[in-house]
Amino acid sequence: MDRRAEMQMVLDKELNRWSEMSTAQLITALAEMQNYEIECNGKRFQFEVQMLENKDEYIHVDVAVDDGRLPFSISPLGQSFVRKRNNPEPYLI
Repeated sequence: MDRRAEMQMVLDKELNRWSEMSTAQLITALAEMQNYEIECNGKRFQFEVQMLENKDEYIHVDVAVDDGRLPFSISPLGQSFVRKRNNPEPYLI
């Protein structure tokens, strides 16, 4: 599996984990940007998760990953989702 595909697999897992949280949980967990590492198949991946918008109608969350090597450390692989406050289903962007 190439680097990008491996990072996408790890990103998808973390994106699912964050998007399964309730709106209240996300607001609490992302009061400040979250930076952490995960090990998968003996490789370390660095994550940055942040709330981009916290509006009356919705919240917008970004999840990004890199493996510490160029070029991904400069431009990480990422995806964001929007959750409308009156609908628990996330909308991936």
